[in-house]
Amino acid sequence: MGSSQILTEVNLTSLPKLAEGKVRDLYSVDDNTLLFVTTDRISAYDVVMKNGVPHKGELLTLQSVHWFNVLSERVPGLKTHFLTTDVPARVSAEEARLIRNRSMQVRKLKVFPLEAIVRGYVTGSAWKEYKAHGTVHGTRLAPGLRECDAVPGGPIYTPSTKAPLGQHDENISRERAAQIVGDAYAARIEDLALRVFRAGQDYAAERGIIIADTKFEFGLDETTDEVVLVDEVLTSDSSRMWPMDKYEPGRDQESFDKQFLRNWLTENGLKGKEGVEVPEDVLRATGERYAEVFRRLTGKTLEEALQG
Repeated sequence: MGSSQILTEVNLTSLPKLAEGKVRDLYSVDDNTLLFVTTDRISAYDVVMKNGVPHKGELLTLQSVHWFNVLSERVPGLKTHFLTTDVPARVSAEEARLIRNRSMQVRKLKVFPLEAIVRGYVTGSAWKEYKAHGTVHGTRLAPGLRECDAVPGGPIYTPSTKAPLGQHDENISRERAAQIVGDAYAARIEDLALRVFRAGQDYAAERGIIIADTKFEFGLDETTDEVVLVDEVLTSDSSRMWPMDKYEPGRDQESFDKQFLRNWLTENGLKGKEGVEVPEDVLRATGERYAEVFRRLTGKTLEEALQG
């Protein structure tokens, strides 16, 4: 499956680096274009682990590209930042080999400082809040819901702030989101987030997968005043995904995402600790989940996608 080395650090010399996130590094290609490079780093509870997951960067990149194509067809009027997976001509041959299939060129846009979170099921922090107060992000839900029940009446939009690296995002009300970005943009972001989520849920359901929740990010095309879907989309890093045939409300679900890693950290008293080296078998099992959801969603294994 291509190179088996695990890539946790990328330092391209041929392009200026703009930012380094938990998983992605961002480079400038020209005034209108950025290069997203997805490493094999993995984070949980806002902390990056010391070692990475094999092929994770390729799986996430190609899965996002697949979703950009699917969603552009299924959500009328949706604009995305995705341009191409071609490596920019300015990148040296050696560096191009390193980042091929784990990078994409995207439009440079002004990114809204919100995480557009959509929840279709009461799970994770939403379940904790519901259990304590009967609410999710302060919105009251029907009484008597079980862990991992679907949200009555369909998915809900529960925004959070987008905190700088090393700080925690903060759950906020829809009213607060409108104060941050303005009423018109807040309404458009909410509408798009819900429509994209439902389209993604429908597509995944046809392939035996439940998308329980996700976070989207949106940017503004200042020349056309359009709100544009940016960042990664509906990956195992940004979403909770469950196998439909094993779904059973009233308990935590088997998942295709990094919940496996989160559970290992919690069980071993390592939640939120820096510099954790994760055992190979836990990383491998996490990677297998990423690879399985990729295969189900795209209809191809990673090997087939890399050859294609």
